[in-house]
Amino acid sequence: MIGVLGGTFDPIHFGHLRPALELYELLGLEELRFVPCHIPPHRGTPAVSAEHRLTMVERAIVGVSGFQVDPREILRPGPSYTVDTLLEVRREVGPGLPLVLLMGADAFAGLPSWYRWREILGLANLVVAQRPGDAARPSATWLDAASVVDSPTALRARASGKVLFQPVTQLDISATRIRACLSAGRSARYLLPDDVCEYIAEHALYHHENEESE
Repeated sequence: MIGVLGGTFDPIHFGHLRPALELYELLGLEELRFVPCHIPPHRGTPAVSAEHRLTMVERAIVGVSGFQVDPREILRPGPSYTVDTLLEVRREVGPGLPLVLLMGADAFAGLPSWYRWREILGLANLVVAQRPGDAARPSATWLDAASVVDSPTALRARASGKVLFQPVTQLDISATRIRACLSAGRSARYLLPDDVCEYIAEHALYHHENEESE
């Protein structure tokens, strides 16, 4: 089973990485692919270039077993639509391998605004990360109750079409706050990996920025 985790990663931080690691282990994934977005369709232009964001992801996950960087959206021109990425991955892995798209509860709630969103469940299963103790699942009038499963094991029986709501540790860290911190000349250490901090300092990224994207 292969996981896909997309995002602008502007910059990548422990709020991305800790839930990703927990999902990798809980789901028993063979690999988890981090897919940095090139041109986000639903938010502002990232604060730094796609190349910088790709390199920061590479530095953040180096040496972590099962974690891989997938640059396909960076290399693909035009807006970075998730359905296009899943179509490409599905063609590569074949029709029978279980594929899971990882997302947060906010992204799940906004799924109907995504480009060709109804095709996504035909290409992959969804795993929606939730805070531990959250009893209520995000409402989705479009979601068939029969599609919802209660355990990671159930995902392995289907290549696509199922939805799992999975509690994970969610840290109160945001890329917006990190950028504001760096812009003000303060340290972002302990909010993101040291190798990423060093890369940001080396290239003087996020100086004098005031962006709203994550």
